[in-house]
Amino acid sequence: MVALAKLYQDRFETTGVSKRDRVWKVLCEDFFNHRISPEARVVDLACGYGDFINNVRCAKKLAVDLNPDARRHLNRDVEFTLAPATELGRLGANSADVVFTSNFLEHLKDKEECDAVLSSVFDVLKPGGRFIVMGPNIRFAYREYWDFYDHYLPLSDLSLAEGLRLAGFEIAENIAQFLPFTMNGKTPTRDFLVRLYLKMPLAWKVMGKQFLVTAEKPCS
Repeated sequence: MVALAKLYQDRFETTGVSKRDRVWKVLCEDFFNHRISPEARVVDLACGYGDFINNVRCAKKLAVDLNPDARRHLNRDVEFTLAPATELGRLGANSADVVFTSNFLEHLKDKEECDAVLSSVFDVLKPGGRFIVMGPNIRFAYREYWDFYDHYLPLSDLSLAEGLRLAGFEIAENIAQFLPFTMNGKTPTRDFLVRLYLKMPLAWKVMGKQFLVTAEKPCS
């Protein structure tokens, strides 16, 4: 736990906590809020410092992480659960409308652990519920991917989609190239530039190195 907290602290402070929050506010306002009902019960899996769950618009916000330090970065309307990703059953079976995770699956040790996470997500989602997954696409980020010490499981949009189908999901949307690989470095992050980028899918084909895959739990 201590090592995990230290890793988060170093990585997020390098990027800039306020910078990340500002970018995610725009991402939620201009993109994710259009894909999530304002009445939804949303779970942010491996929430980190709450960049997504603090800014998304929904009726009920839940955050799950193994890092106890995550709690102090969450807004008051977010309910925090300290738990591994394989134990979402604590939140209640068939209880979530949406489970979201960003830059998490690549930290799992192997496909067996990933299968366990996908099964856990499947169980907590309501029939018709959606699992929204964002992460580095090894097909486009194969050079930068291994620059992070805690990256273990390389996934592409295609391999993830196959794993999700094996777990019982149906693929609703597969965007192979969405956001740039990282906010570090010289990538411009001013609000108007992020908004402009989101409106220009052709730019995703040039700069996008993260996939965005949305899977649905069948209703029957």
